Parts: sequence; C-alpha cells; structure tokens
Amino acid sequence: MGVCATEPWKWPGQAQGHLSSGSRAPCPQWPYCEKRCSYCSFNKYIPRGVDEAALRRCLVTEAQTLLRLSGVRRVESVFFGGGTPSLASPHTVAAVLEAVAQTTHLPADSEVTLEANPTSASGSRLAAFGAAGVNRLSIGLQSLDDTELQLLGRTHSASDALQTLAEAQRLFPGRVSVDLMLGLPAQQVGPWLRQLRELLRCCDDHVSLYQLSLERGTTLFTQVQQGALPAPDPELAAEMYQEGRAILREAGFRQYEVSNFARNGALSTHNWTYWQCGQYLGVGPGAHGRFIPQGAGGHTREARIQTLEPDNWMKEVMLFGHGTRRRMPLSELELLEEVLAMGLRTDVGITHQHWQQFEPQLTLWDLFGASKEVKELQEQGLLLLDHRGLRCSWEGLAVLDSLLLSLLSLLQEAWQQRNPSSVPRG
Repeated sequence: MGVCATEPWKWPGQAQGHLSSGSRAPCPQWPYCEKRCSYCSFNKYIPRGVDEAALRRCLVTEAQTLLRLSGVRRVESVFFGGGTPSLASPHTVAAVLEAVAQTTHLPADSEVTLEANPTSASGSRLAAFGAAGVNRLSIGLQSLDDTELQLLGRTHSASDALQTLAEAQRLFPGRVSVDLMLGLPAQQVGPWLRQLRELLRCCDDHVSLYQLSLERGTTLFTQVQQGALPAPDPELAAEMYQEGRAILREAGFRQYEVSNFARNGALSTHNWTYWQCGQYLGVGPGAHGRFIPQGAGGHTREARIQTLEPDNWMKEVMLFGHGTRRRMPLSELELLEEVLAMGLRTDVGITHQHWQQFEPQLTLWDLFGASKEVKELQEQGLLLLDHRGLRCSWEGLAVLDSLLLSLLSLLQEAWQQRNPSSVPRG
C-alpha cells in the first residue's frame, strides 16, 4: 500500500525543510495472492491461515509510524497494491484509511486506488471497497485471450475480465484503469491489436500497456529457457507497442507516460507522484518508499524497503512500530538521476522550474544545451529542449531507454566536473 507526495523534495539549504507540511502518499501493500502467476517475480505469498486481524493492526501501526516519521500533514493519494489487495477484507482497507485520516489530513477528494483481479472482485465486493473509501480501481486484466491468460497463470477468463470491468465502471464511472500485456511468447501483432480494439469498446478512461519482462526465477522464464516456449520477439513487441499507442491516440487517449494512457483527465494522481520524484511511504511486507525521515531529525531523502516475509514483518512492526529492513540515503547525484529518468517517462518531461527545485545551480541548459548528442536527438525529432524544459517527443517516448543512456552519461560527466572529488560509481 502506498501514500504519495504531490510536492517535490528539496536539498538541505534549499528550503528542504519547508516540505514538512507538504503531502506524501502512502502505498499499503497486501502481500497475498490466490496463486503465483507464471511471469511474476514480486514479493507475493499464497495465504495459508492468514490472521487478517493481526495483519490489519500491523498495517495501521506502520502507516501511523511512517506518517509521523515523515512529518506529513496532508495526503493526496493512497494506493493499495500487492499481491492482490482485492483479496483483503474491505474492513482492512477502511481501517488503514481511518488511520491515515487520524494521523494526518486526508482530503475527501484524495485518490484512493485499489488493485483488483477479476476473480476476487465481484460486484458486491467492489461496492464494499467503495463504501470503505476506495474511489479508483486498477484491474489486472492482462489479456482478453483465454489461452494467453492460462499461459500467464491467471485465475480468470476473458469473460470474467469483461464482467468485472462492467461492474467496476458501474460503481466507479470514469475511475477504472485496466492493464493489458504485450510481447508474450508466440503472440502476434494482429490478434493482440484486435484485443486492444475489443477492450476500447468497453473500457473506461485509463489504459496501461505493459511489455512482458521475463524475470529469472519465474515459471515463464524457465519454460523459455528450457525451450518449452519460444522466446518473445522484441521486434514484434515493439510493433505492438507502436501500433497500440497509435490506436489509443486515435481513440482520444493521451499518452501521459511511457506505459500509461488516459482520456478525460483520468490520470493516476498516485503514479504521477512517482514520476515527479515526489515522496511516498511504503507500508506493508516488501513495500518500497522514498521520503525524508524528518521525525528522526533527518535531512536526506531515503529509499526504504520493508521486510519481505509477512510473519517477520509483523514481528518487527509489533516491536518497533515499523518493519523497515533497508534504509538507503540517496546522494545528490542519485536523486538527480532519478529526476531525469523518471521525469522523461512523462509527456510533460522535466520543466526548468521542476529541475531547479532539485538542482538550482546546474540548469538543464548547462547540462544539455551545448551537447552534440542532444542536438542530434533534437534533429531526429526524438527530444525537445526549449523554454519549457526537457522532454521526449511522442516518437521519443517509444525509445526512451536508448535516449537515457546518453542523457544520464552527460549528467554524470557534468556532475563530476563540478565535483572533482566525487567518486564515479561502478
């Protein structure tokens, strides 16, 4: 589960402390799933006699502890992720939201998102989550082809997916997001595009397109490695992505981030915080967060990871109030690398004002204005650097990874020239 900030973070000496009254976003994590999907490498567990009341108490305790530690006064979004949080009781969701509201200010119009799978999200259950405070759903459809769903290890059928989508739209009109995967083994462009068009006939105003990533340790990775399945074709996946985003644009969707498309202003407030390098609190087993622990006298933004295994995490929460396993302070250069890499994922890119909030001395013009590589990327129509800031063109978003290699290298070189004593990272 997660709680996100809508204001950027600043360095000591640059009014960083002024954000103690700013907003951050909690991300509560429900670690359990009905089964592990064949492509999934996330921190997930199959429930066996889960004591949900105990888990609920620990989620509430950790949320309160981290909110106090962060000095937060206002929350703009809460994201219940997983795992499969739609397997949790609506009472658990309500308890976490009540804890957030008691600890800080949770405006009535804050975005509260729940990730849901079709087989754990009947209409009555979705209505109960709505009564608990959820006002946005993210549904993991992944495919509208039953054979592909079986390949992915999903527990729902295409029919289940469409029925859940219809119920969700009835209960949360204009606030339902759906995921569709591309680049699966043996998947072809034409049939996948037909799936997308079918989805557009019945979806709401937010669609996410995700390319399959074969992760070591997953069933799908092993099947491909052993030759039981063909390796995904990256060229076909690129064609699906390009054709898919064109279809979405024609349907009135704005590609506001590499994988995310919205129309009628239905952008995800919570995810936008990530891409703008805002602060967010990871709550629950294996949750990730990034914030300044001001309640402990901190001045440096930290990347935090909570203890993975639910039983161990609960023991730590009961002992210490939170189950933070790792705290990694971010250097100034590391933060700027994040600002660059995350900001360029969006169609807005990085405005000069946004960059200056993190780095007031070394401007975007200083970094990239005289670069031959950047000029070539501009001439190719992939990158723009102008009075607004630095951003990818619509064509550039499709090849962002290759652009970032050059841009991050330029940032690192400029930083080392200005800070000769800094040690280059391996």
